[in-house]
Amino acid sequence: MSAYWPWWAGAIGLALVTVGYTRATGRFLGLSGVWDRVLHWREERELEQLDAQFADDRELEDALAAATAEEFGATAVPAERHDLRAPAPGGSAQEPGGAAVHGPVPLVMQTALLISIFVGGLVAAVVAGRFQVRLDMGDAFARLVTDNPISMVVVLFVGGVMVGFGTRLAGGCSSGHGLSGCGRLRPVSLVATAVFFGTAALVSFLLWKVI
Repeated sequence: MSAYWPWWAGAIGLALVTVGYTRATGRFLGLSGVWDRVLHWREERELEQLDAQFADDRELEDALAAATAEEFGATAVPAERHDLRAPAPGGSAQEPGGAAVHGPVPLVMQTALLISIFVGGLVAAVVAGRFQVRLDMGDAFARLVTDNPISMVVVLFVGGVMVGFGTRLAGGCSSGHGLSGCGRLRPVSLVATAVFFGTAALVSFLLWKVI
């Protein structure tokens, strides 16, 4: 059986994926957000179609002005309107906080990202000679948690719900905070990553050394 890839190869691969995704989409990588959009693909398609109707900034500004006038009266619309997405003095269009404004990533591209993760994992397992179809989580899971199939499903389901809740609470997952956020030295990402990796290390220690 083949050995695991060296740590530096995995680090280079993750870096290439993170930088490549940002360069291709203008957005920072975050898989929890990608999953959310794909799961709500109907709403996302409607938003994409609506955004396509106002690809021109002037058309969007006119539509917003018309809606404002209809709701609040013509006096609510300034005589001289300014494009909110116009380039800032620094060059590119910016949000109030200073971040660059980009359009939403196409849904098909995000779907392709999720499929690529699955295919990449499958190829890596096959090449390493570790691929096998199993209905359990392995001997370690059975020994430390449970070997009952029904209990296993319940534990995994509850764990998945807790991970989803924690991701929402933290405003991102390990890819969003750990890869993109820490790579940009964002304080909130450094704290979030330290918390969830520290918790994982503590739980692993309790399971293997204490329990």
